[in-house]
Amino acid sequence: MKETKSNYCEHCGEFHDTVQDYTSQVKVGEMVPDFEFEAYQHGAISTRSLSSLRGKWVVLVFYPADFTFVCPTELEEFAHLYPKFRECNAEVISVSTDSVYVHKAWHETSLQIKNVQYPMAADPSGKLAYAFGVLIEGGEPELTSDEGFAQRGTFIIDSTGTLRAMEVSDSSVGRSAAETLRKLEACQFVDTHKGQACPASWQPGHGAIEIDEGLKNHAGQ
Repeated sequence: MKETKSNYCEHCGEFHDTVQDYTSQVKVGEMVPDFEFEAYQHGAISTRSLSSLRGKWVVLVFYPADFTFVCPTELEEFAHLYPKFRECNAEVISVSTDSVYVHKAWHETSLQIKNVQYPMAADPSGKLAYAFGVLIEGGEPELTSDEGFAQRGTFIIDSTGTLRAMEVSDSSVGRSAAETLRKLEACQFVDTHKGQACPASWQPGHGAIEIDEGLKNHAGQ
């Protein structure tokens, strides 16, 4: 039986000096933790896990809440580009702290969300949002309007389960699905083209940078 202490972290199973000293379990270049979650897709509810997606790239799209204003514009944009993500052997998963039943209701009533064919993950406990460092925690007795929601966080995980890219923005700032797709394609390019790197605003088919040549130029050779 686990020891009961006020500083016991239910998310990682460890004890910390203070409750606040652990905010994120993910770092670029490291394996992401495995989690199970419920998801709504194609009219059905099922239980998924991150580890079950090994062999595919995964794009986690955290957003504040269903039935809001900016969020459906983002999710619809990802829906339009979903076939492109699938061509890249990538699964898109949107995530909010709503329940899976709220996802279902939103999908059935919103013209924009009806276009969503990728899984809509439910994170009502906030454990996924907490692990990825995007959970908005109140922490004070006074209620804040957005506590318990997730910030707009985008995480690209490769086929081995390693985090390759991440971006987090304020809830009032929408993101670009096309830019996320570009970053995914860039990550995959450098995986298959060893010794090369993608310059700023790189697009598929454009030239890359030879790392060895770049080092020579930097050294003045």
